[in-house]
Amino acid sequence: LCCTHIDPQSIQSMKIRIIILVFLTAWCAETNAQQNITTFILIRHAEKGNDGTTDPDLTDQGRERAANLVKLLKETQLDAVYSTDYKRTRNTVLPVSASKGLTVQGYEPLKTEEVDAMLKRFNGGTVLICGHSNTIPWIVNYLTGKDQYKNFEDNDYNNLIVVSVVERGKTTKVTWMRY
Repeated sequence: LCCTHIDPQSIQSMKIRIIILVFLTAWCAETNAQQNITTFILIRHAEKGNDGTTDPDLTDQGRERAANLVKLLKETQLDAVYSTDYKRTRNTVLPVSASKGLTVQGYEPLKTEEVDAMLKRFNGGTVLICGHSNTIPWIVNYLTGKDQYKNFEDNDYNNLIVVSVVERGKTTKVTWMRY
């Protein structure tokens, strides 16, 4: 049987190290808990009609796509719904916002301060944004801090992009789906 003597200074030093380790672990856990993930669900408006104006409404196929969006997002908690100020974008997300008891809020496309305000206001939440063939890829690029998403083709209406971010430029994940 062997017995080892431990110096009291070594015990005190070990206690201090353990206390520091516990403190640092708690501090890191608190810091990580404060990094909320904000989710943006980005869609282009559904199929638009051609009534000779710059603000046409949705076609029957577009209204059907808007109804399908309600089914797709049925189990998704939304904190806000945004749309540009056009019939085709508002009417694409209006059925979803009505099903969630939310009001469609307007935003100015291609404005960094608009996206920054959404990110700040709904930190840790989920925001649905409806835009256009050029504005939705722009928002994805802005959120990710990368210029890798190109404008949609004119007849491409079924893109749904989910971007999860901790802060702009620090993307957790981008998921691109069709609906």
